[in-house]
Amino acid sequence: MKRLSGKSALITGAARGIGYGFAGAFLAEGATVAIADINFDAAKQAAETLGDSAYAVQIDVSDQDSIDAAVAAVVDQTGKLDILVNNAALFDAAETVDITRASFDKLYAVNVAGTLFTMQAAAKQMIAQGHGGKIINMASQAGRRGESLVLVYCSTKAAVISMTQSAGLNLIKHGINVNAIAPGVVDGEHWEHVDAMFAKLEGKKPGQKKAEVAAGVPAGRFAVPEDLNGMAVFLASPDSNYIVSQTYNVDGGQWMS
Repeated sequence: MKRLSGKSALITGAARGIGYGFAGAFLAEGATVAIADINFDAAKQAAETLGDSAYAVQIDVSDQDSIDAAVAAVVDQTGKLDILVNNAALFDAAETVDITRASFDKLYAVNVAGTLFTMQAAAKQMIAQGHGGKIINMASQAGRRGESLVLVYCSTKAAVISMTQSAGLNLIKHGINVNAIAPGVVDGEHWEHVDAMFAKLEGKKPGQKKAEVAAGVPAGRFAVPEDLNGMAVFLASPDSNYIVSQTYNVDGGQWMS
């Protein structure tokens, strides 16, 4: 039997990258998956590509009405919500003296408040259903340590780890397991953007920062989204029923805890 057979999942930021990879993995394990993204056209295209058990939902995790509407849309579509993956996030980098309030507010609105209040909305629905659920928050190795030019992003991901611990302790009494994944460096469109930012900030050639970072991974390479799928499926499945408030590093050996 497939590990997620009959389950209804909501994945934010799922139109591309890591979230899209999770969607494909969940579908392969028998789940029905809401491809939730602020870019609804991209979400619809992704859902069409993934097949009949995927469908598109629009969500802006910085807006409470949008969060509530997305959860309601999942319940309308499938009758329930069993799994949430809080994947939507933003990145920025700057010298500490150049950080703006606008950048700070934007990252905290999505990465912290968005994670919290999407988790809250999902938990309310799971509690009302009465049969528990799984919530997976996306942290980062950046939440495990400071990085010179990434103060705001690192702090948001540290907050995700802390929220996962507290929410997990609070919600397990309802049979809701809250855990997180802390990826390392994952190749794709996101890292092209990051590399370009560091090229500007550090005076590097395009691609230089990416090569330097990849060389520092003990596993010898960047991750690809597929490297994270096994952990996501595990945390969404009954195999993780006795795991509470943990953040798992999937980073090629960059951080040990």
